[in-house]
Amino acid sequence: MDFRLKVVGLAERVKGLRYMNKSKSLVNVELHFAFGKNWAEYAEKVTEAEIAEAERGLQRLLAQDRLDGLSFLDIGCGSGIHSLAAIRLGARKVFAVDLDADSVHTTQALLKRHVPSGGWSVKEISVFDLDPDRHGAYEVVYSWGVLHHTGAMVDAIESAARMVAPGGRFVFALYRRVWMDFFWCWEKRWYSKASPAVQRIVQAIYIWFYRFALWVTGRNFKKYVENYSSNRGMDFYHDVHDWLGGYPYESILPQEVDLLMQKLGFSRERVFARQGRFFGRSTGLFGSGCDEYVYRKD
Repeated sequence: MDFRLKVVGLAERVKGLRYMNKSKSLVNVELHFAFGKNWAEYAEKVTEAEIAEAERGLQRLLAQDRLDGLSFLDIGCGSGIHSLAAIRLGARKVFAVDLDADSVHTTQALLKRHVPSGGWSVKEISVFDLDPDRHGAYEVVYSWGVLHHTGAMVDAIESAARMVAPGGRFVFALYRRVWMDFFWCWEKRWYSKASPAVQRIVQAIYIWFYRFALWVTGRNFKKYVENYSSNRGMDFYHDVHDWLGGYPYESILPQEVDLLMQKLGFSRERVFARQGRFFGRSTGLFGSGCDEYVYRKD
């Protein structure tokens, strides 16, 4: 196929990703999975080990040891662990935002506990309501595994990108498109409305199959959980709940991300992409996983 036709085709697919219109429903927490409750429970168990892991995750993505003097915007702050990691790495100003009130309260509590006098602020605000004229532009804008849960992923990427200062970097992670996306979208919508008891049953079933898959490949489940690391300081069981319930849900391929970011005036610095086995995609039997992106604003 002619290269230009491939580019046009990808561009059309990027356009087609806008399948949900930006509306009041996008900032209605009742229509979203309760991420905040999940991360509030997790934050109570955060130790120095998880914080150090979150720091290493930022260092890996930004390819630098320190963030001394940099301003840092954390979109979808969740538990607040990455805002804390940025402060401990030397960021001079940290602004953490989340649509979920539980996440806002959890982040505030975590930061007060570890850096009570740090240069940080936390607000309950949607990515769609962020405005560089009102909130300022940032040298690092960070949003890991968040923008694909907004119900309008491409609009969310564009809104977040506007917050990057000239020469600054946009660090984000998005679900990679898999063949089972349709099933997972349905499952997440159903799971997010299910009772806690039903959710626990689904988690148990998922974990049983996950354990079986590890056994088939010669790996020990107990050791896998003990050594579990997502380069973000998270833990296996909270990540399972997060994955099963993460609705709204969208996904995207790295080629599509690159086209979009070029259009927005960004240059790629580095991408940590998962390998797709079948025509650029994996089956997604246990989930899609996130590709990680670092782009610099030209």
